[in-house]
Amino acid sequence: MLKQTHFPEATLVDLGDVQLEVFEAGQQNAGNPIMLCHGWPELAFSWRHQVPALVDAGYHVIVPNQRGYGRSSSPTEVTEYDIRHLTSDLAGLLEHFGYQDATFVGHDWGAMVVWGLAMLHPRRVKQIINLALPYQARGQVPWIELMEQLLGPDNYFVHFNRKPGVADAVLEQNTRQFLANLYRKNLPRREPEPGMQMMNLARAEKPFGDPIMSNDELAVFVDSFQASGFSGGINWYRNLDRNWHLLADVDPVIEHRTLMIYGDRDTIPKSETLVDFVPNVDVTHLDCGHWIQQELPEQTNASILNWLQRNPLHPA
Repeated sequence: MLKQTHFPEATLVDLGDVQLEVFEAGQQNAGNPIMLCHGWPELAFSWRHQVPALVDAGYHVIVPNQRGYGRSSSPTEVTEYDIRHLTSDLAGLLEHFGYQDATFVGHDWGAMVVWGLAMLHPRRVKQIINLALPYQARGQVPWIELMEQLLGPDNYFVHFNRKPGVADAVLEQNTRQFLANLYRKNLPRREPEPGMQMMNLARAEKPFGDPIMSNDELAVFVDSFQASGFSGGINWYRNLDRNWHLLADVDPVIEHRTLMIYGDRDTIPKSETLVDFVPNVDVTHLDCGHWIQQELPEQTNASILNWLQRNPLHPA
């Protein structure tokens, strides 16, 4: 399946405590690394449209299936998916490839990990490009506790934490239907229905909007999650409050040069305080929903490449 979609071949990289499935392209551009970090429930394959464009632009492109995804390790302990483990995986990949630092690109949860990497391992990061999820300021109340207060127990972040295993089972029983219903664009505006959103999507017989990928592309995701299940990725959510505590004494300001790409139809709120915590940020908006790099691949590539060209790492 991956050969048919012209995606790089996978290799398994041993980092000691875990193995990560990594897709690598542009080895001829060694010395100019860029690492692409997927979100939930995604895969390295989510970046299929960006890899060739970045290789052509002179980058050594490294795209992992992060822990809990694909053929990468899925530890059984929930705490092994906290922000320290996830960011250490990325730092470990850099060491494996012989790099001190790299440009990091993240989407959704991948963006959350890249923000965390810049705080916990700032010397590993040259510059940042994040999509969909802006920097999340650490407030006075742990994140899940706050979401439960504001959004109630059926919010899927809260539900994943308060009712462990329930959603995992529903998604695994309806893997193809869930992913086919989730990966949509041009969604109509409608009132949220009662119940847990992700379980509702998994059970919905009629999807809304339009598909963002072909049947062959969707099959890559379906085959992968049918093999791995969803618990590994959901365990990232189950560490949000733990992450809040782990980041208590970390400098919250990220000084790296950053590009933040929003999809203007995304339901994730845009940050009103982004520049306070990421002072060297440029912001761009695309007319799309949440799955930015898959919905508008050419516009996403242009936004990324234009910004990289305007912000050379070694100015002449």
